[in-house]
Formats: sequence, structure tokens, C-alpha cells
Amino acid sequence: MTVALIAAGGSKWLWYLTRGSGAVVLVLLTLSLCLGIAGTLRWRSKRLPQFTVADLHRNLTLLALAFLGIHIATSVADTYAPIGLKDAVVPFTSAYRPFWLGLGALSFDLMLALIVTSLLRARIGLRTWRAVHWLAYGCWPLALFHSLGTGSDPRTEWLQVLAAVSVALVLAAVAVRLGRSRVEPALRLAGGAATLIAALLAVVWFETGPNASGWAAKAGTPASLLKHGTLLTRTTTATTAATLPSTFDANLSGIATESSGSNGLVDVHLDGALRGGVRGEVKLVLEGFPMDDGGVSMTASGVSFAATGTSVYQGQIVQLQGQQVTARVSDGAGHTLLLSLDLQLSQGSDALSGTLHGTTV
Repeated sequence: MTVALIAAGGSKWLWYLTRGSGAVVLVLLTLSLCLGIAGTLRWRSKRLPQFTVADLHRNLTLLALAFLGIHIATSVADTYAPIGLKDAVVPFTSAYRPFWLGLGALSFDLMLALIVTSLLRARIGLRTWRAVHWLAYGCWPLALFHSLGTGSDPRTEWLQVLAAVSVALVLAAVAVRLGRSRVEPALRLAGGAATLIAALLAVVWFETGPNASGWAAKAGTPASLLKHGTLLTRTTTATTAATLPSTFDANLSGIATESSGSNGLVDVHLDGALRGGVRGEVKLVLEGFPMDDGGVSMTASGVSFAATGTSVYQGQIVQLQGQQVTARVSDGAGHTLLLSLDLQLSQGSDALSGTLHGTTV
């Protein structure tokens, strides 16, 4: 069998744009909620009068909706995960992490309700508008749990810091709101206690859920996507982590196999043993659309690399041009390698050969 490789299909920019726009939406919703609470307190200053606070609150909400549109469009356009346009509107119906994706859809629906009723405020009356506007308090936590439960970054430091700061700002705003409320002190104390308990439970959920191993399967990721992770898991893990040189080279030999995946996609598996400068193994898995000339236009990938006595490095293909492959991989300690592979695929067989050049980053 002959396996030909073609340059990546360009879905990685959609993945980055989806993640970035989702983070921006969370930031904007956090600021909008805090300004909304400030508006209920009639807060103002000499530099920022009350009407400016209200205008800023409204504009931040509209800006959040715009970025949410980008987030939805890129999620649907990126074919790696089976997410359709209906999944962004109808909650809990997606094949991909249905509950956590459904929270995002529900938050989107609430935002639409808020904006539509605000536009129709003169017709529906102040009382109805105000009752619907209480839904704003539900948009933010739904968006937060959606970000942590659905996204690919809950175990990354930047998203954890972003989520922690967002929660801290909202808790501070709620504390001020309760402190200035005219209700009975006992009710204010109960509200504050309930808020703190909810925050603590959220932390426990995060540590035992998205921040723990195995969350992808628990969250409802389809088995067809999980297989990329399982194929790249070594059966044995090195107990010691020898230091690799800053640059190294190795000869590669192994096999290349191709199989039909879901939705008309093709799965290509490259398993190679390393000899020469370093000894070990490297595995590549890529998924893509079959091309008329026999190649594959890559839409997703996974890479696993381990030299004898070192930790397992895992990552993705960052550049694919013909038989030239560049991958970026990291181990659990934060060490990163850039791997350049020059592959030779034999005609009429599964045999794979080539060279590998590694550079520490």
C-alpha cells in the first residue's frame, strides 16, 4: 500500500480562532455582568457617569454576541468535532459532549432573549423586560461551565487564570450587591453563604472533572475522536527521564497503514522505530480527506515520541509538505521538542523508512 501525504488542510487556524473567541466571550460576559450589577447599584463617578456605565454594559453585551457568532461559526466550520449549526441553538442534542456544549447553546439562547427584549422594551413594558433581564445572571455561569467542560484548554494555565479572575470579579460584584441590598441581614447572609458554597462546589467539580485525567471520555467525546489519544498512549512509561541533547538525529523504519474513518475521512498511522543517534519510537496519526491523486489533506493529527530512558512526548503535526513532516511535542514536565521527519514510503507495501531530526525548544 502507498500512503501519500499532502499539506495540512488549514483547519488549525479554525481551532485557534474557536478557542480565542470563546475566551474573549467569557471575558466580555464577565465585564458585562459586573457592569450590570454596578448599574443596579446606581454606581457612578465623576469620570464615568451612570449613563456611560449603562451604555458600556450594553455595548459589551453586543460585542460578546459578535464574538460568540465567530465562536459558533468556527466551531461548525472546523470539521474535526461533529458540531452542527443546530447544536449552537438547540441545547443538549450534539453528538460531541452534549451536556457541556448544551450549556453554551443555552447561554446563547438567553443572550438572544435579552437582546430581543431590550430592542422591544418599549412594547413589552418595563416590568416584563426587567423580569427577562434577570436571565443575564444565568448567561455567565453557563458560559463558564461550557468553557471548562467543552473546551480543549481546561488544564492549561492561561485558561485557569482567566476563569479564576472572572470568578473573583463576579464574586466581588455580588458581595458588593448583597452588602448594599435593602433586604433583611439574614437573607443577605444566606445569599452570600449560598454564593460561596456554589463557588467551592465549582472548584471541587473542576478538580475532579476537567482538570483530571479521563475527562474527554466522561464529557461525551465520540469514540472516533478518542481513538487518536488511545493510539498514542504507550503501553509502558519510562521511569526515568534522561536528558536529550539540544539536537539529535536518528534513522527511522517501520510501517504505514491507512484505514477508512467516519464521514468519508481517512486515518493514516505511521509507526516507526528509531536507531542511530537515539533509540526509541515515534508514532504519527493523522486524519483527513482523501485526494484525487492518492494523498490526504490533513484535518487532525497526533504525535508520540519517546527515546530510550526518556519521558513520553506528545503533540501534533505543525507542518506537512509532501513527505516532510514537522511536529511539536512536549512531555509532562514542560520540555518541548521540534521533530523534523523525512519519510520514504515504499511502493506496493506498508514499509516506512526515513530520518528524524530533533531540536529542543
